[in-house]
Amino acid sequence: MTRGGRDPENAPRPSARGVQLLQDPRWNRGTGFTHEERTALALEGLLPPRVQSIQQQLDRVLDNLRRKPDDLERYIGLIALQDRNETLFYRLVIDHLPQIMPLIYTPTVGAACEAFGSIFRRPRGLYISALHRGRIREVVANWPGEARMIVVTDGERILGLGDLGADGMGIPIGKLSLYTAAAGIDPHGCLPIMFDVGTESDRRLGDPLYLGIARRRLRGDEYDELFEELVTALSERFPTAVIQMEDFARGNAFRLLDRYRGRLCLFNDDIQGTGSVVAAGLGSALRIVGRDLTDCRVLFVGAGEAATGTADTIVAMLVAGGMDESEARRRCWFVDSQGLVIAGRAGLNAEKRRYAQPHPPVHGLEAAIQAVRPHALLGASGTPGIFSRTAVESMAMLNERPIVFALSNPTSKAECTAEQAYSWSGGRAIFASGSPFDPVRIGGRTLVPGQANNAYVFPGVGLGLIASAARTVPDACFLAATRALSDMTTEEDRAQGRVFPPLERIREVSRRVAAATAEAAIAAGVAGCDPGMDVDACVRDLMWEPSYDCPLTWVPGVR
Repeated sequence: MTRGGRDPENAPRPSARGVQLLQDPRWNRGTGFTHEERTALALEGLLPPRVQSIQQQLDRVLDNLRRKPDDLERYIGLIALQDRNETLFYRLVIDHLPQIMPLIYTPTVGAACEAFGSIFRRPRGLYISALHRGRIREVVANWPGEARMIVVTDGERILGLGDLGADGMGIPIGKLSLYTAAAGIDPHGCLPIMFDVGTESDRRLGDPLYLGIARRRLRGDEYDELFEELVTALSERFPTAVIQMEDFARGNAFRLLDRYRGRLCLFNDDIQGTGSVVAAGLGSALRIVGRDLTDCRVLFVGAGEAATGTADTIVAMLVAGGMDESEARRRCWFVDSQGLVIAGRAGLNAEKRRYAQPHPPVHGLEAAIQAVRPHALLGASGTPGIFSRTAVESMAMLNERPIVFALSNPTSKAECTAEQAYSWSGGRAIFASGSPFDPVRIGGRTLVPGQANNAYVFPGVGLGLIASAARTVPDACFLAATRALSDMTTEEDRAQGRVFPPLERIREVSRRVAAATAEAAIAAGVAGCDPGMDVDACVRDLMWEPSYDCPLTWVPGVR
């Protein structure tokens, strides 16, 4: 393994030898160990005699993956590889990201989480549960190494699948895989955490294979006290770590983010990361149609974390450009299950009230489109098919190039498909989705759907926060990330209908996002690094590269 620009001779070395080394995924190279390494590390006779290159090993892994009957089996095979040989796993992900990312994250990770108890093989990360009340500091101390990037979930809102409890552990595991693959954050410093406070899923509570605590969820003060104990223990044990909250339900997500964002280096990717990537995609789409964000009305379908996080980012961008905040909010409209979110409607939560505008009641999406006359329709509802043919055709009647983003995950939850958006709009829609869709051939053209994947933003943001030693995560960091991502979309990309760069460029995107994030943290006065440091050089030096180029021929006790 090599790590950025560090001297390979001074790189970390394994302390284990022989069979123990082969069982450690951080250092195991399998048939990739050289003859010299086998001699020095007591591996002779424990491996087949032929030494293979990492490319030969990749060829074997890819051949095995193709033989698997379905994507869930491919996911199981990939996780087994990650548990066996991290270097080979990440080389595979980086070299074949468009094919592998849908297998290790959305949409396949949703099926993996639903079957988590059945496919569980080997523990990864920390399970902090209500059973550890008063002892969480001791449990966190059991983690053997340092942690620079932590992803924690309580499993209550996994993708669009709902409350999966401890079965949601697949999400932070997959998320951290993307931190490493997309931004080069050293996997040795990545820590997934399941904050297990129970589940409301009757199926899981009655399932003998369920691996979490079999109780209804903690709520109120009990929940808050346990979470406080967790973040306190993490900040004491890993004072320089970045903490990302993932897939918390709306009430806890906003409340906990507001409580801790000024105290810890902590962010919520469902709110801030989604807001950043969708706003960047919207910016690219507006370049295609030749319209400025200041002259754009957006209609959100769904009013949860993703939608309100995106609206908050749009408002912040407009305010940064000089617009009054109340005027900026009037650019964002919401539709929920009861119709258009309007001022004075009873039962609105705090997030919806911020965007409730004076307007007569309107029921139904098609009626809301006619009332608002939006330039962009953004779905984050978790309701498959809610973007009907009538809705898309209405957008196409109002706009020469309607912007239609069906953002709900996994694919089965998408508000419409790419083919539907293109065909119902006569090939004029600018489309993006949360999960991937194949290119669509229509009217003699091949249109490439954009994937509003948070992997364009959160890995780079995490890397930038680590590089700058940020103490907190101000909104300026995500605004900088949004601009950096939007600027990465080329004219050639937009000519194909893309509003995001190809995934093959994800490492370059992450470097740009990381540098912009670090510079924003320095400018905001929350960075612990030298304000005059070469940000680009620091970011590049931190990026871990999976490789066998660095020899492991170090025997413990001998230099």
